[in-house]
Amino acid sequence: MRILHVNKFLYRRGGAEGYLLDVAELQRGRGHDVSYFAMEHPDNQADDNADLFPPRMELNPPPSGLAARARTSVDIVYRRSARTGMESVLDRVRPDVVHLHNIYHQLSPSILRPIARRGIPTVMTLHDYKLACPTYQFLDDGKICEACLPRKFHNAARRRCNNGSLAASVLSSVELAAHTFTGAYDPVDVLICPSDFMLRKMREAKVYPDRLTHLPHFCDLSQIAPATVPGEGILYAGRLSSEKGVDVLIDAAALLPAGLDVTIAGDGPDLEALRARAAAAGVADRVRFAGRLPSGELHDLMRASAVVVAPSRWYENQPMVVLEAFGCARPVVASDLGGMPELIQHGVSGLLVEHDDPAALAKALIELATDPVRAHEMGVAAHRSAVDRFAIDRHLDGLDQAYARAAINKGEVLRHGS
Repeated sequence: MRILHVNKFLYRRGGAEGYLLDVAELQRGRGHDVSYFAMEHPDNQADDNADLFPPRMELNPPPSGLAARARTSVDIVYRRSARTGMESVLDRVRPDVVHLHNIYHQLSPSILRPIARRGIPTVMTLHDYKLACPTYQFLDDGKICEACLPRKFHNAARRRCNNGSLAASVLSSVELAAHTFTGAYDPVDVLICPSDFMLRKMREAKVYPDRLTHLPHFCDLSQIAPATVPGEGILYAGRLSSEKGVDVLIDAAALLPAGLDVTIAGDGPDLEALRARAAAAGVADRVRFAGRLPSGELHDLMRASAVVVAPSRWYENQPMVVLEAFGCARPVVASDLGGMPELIQHGVSGLLVEHDDPAALAKALIELATDPVRAHEMGVAAHRSAVDRFAIDRHLDGLDQAYARAAINKGEVLRHGS
């Protein structure tokens, strides 16, 4: 098949982009012809279609000046340059199926109309809750919030849940309301939910309930060597932003015994604030910020650690870092939220704790990190489970089935295997 993957970024910015790039390479390994469409960005990997990408749109921080902000607000709802670029890339690539990922804001659903007009089967992997929550995360001031369920998007503006900004919250509310009530996402035939939790939330939100399907992510164990001996210390790997709860990890680090160190791998808008928090907590010498690392170096760090931690305060979907930790034969201590309990069997492949509770997190980390032999045994159990549950072939077969289902919805049959 000729497959076009669409995402606003084309570099390993986070879990969604890591998944996108990995699955595309695996599909190439199966003989598929895979192309990309994204926006321009200096960190993007080189791509044959880069000349057709729409210009970079920077939202954090937002553009200065009233006119620039007004133009950006319009583009978030409907971006003409993204639609024009999509028209051109469809003519060039002529895909059999389009696989969407994170297209919100920088691309916008304006790109869907050219796809629909050509009758191309379209699948979308949901990496967050944007189609149900104006601010993606079911969070308001760092607390779980479901006030917008179902389709009560005005509550986001009323509660100012987009970073406390009335203007930003109104724009988020208007954007999702406009897209929902105009059927902007109607051209998407199948929506893939990596966790059963997400599928249930999307049904509750009335997001195309008859088009939803549950397909867990994969763990490419052929590219990840499992640890063979116990490790030392604690590792966090991921984006450094509020919803990830790294501040809770730093507060928990202050409760850990001397000699038990924490490594934080990743980058994001909260980096400097987290450095300052570590200094204020008196643990700057025991909390190391390693920056964003290539996957090979990150896996080396996982194998060297006793435990991986995911202290999120939002409804995580199915974070790739958990699967990668399992691939490295390392247990995970995580918040008992969202799709995490579907991944981690408490006491077997890791530990689940109450979110936003530094004391509970510290207790679980101490339990495993001070007993590296037990932690390693749990990691081996996690790896054994991942081999079957998150097998590559099972996931790729599931994608093929989703593509075929999308084609049937369009009254077509994909040329798979031809």
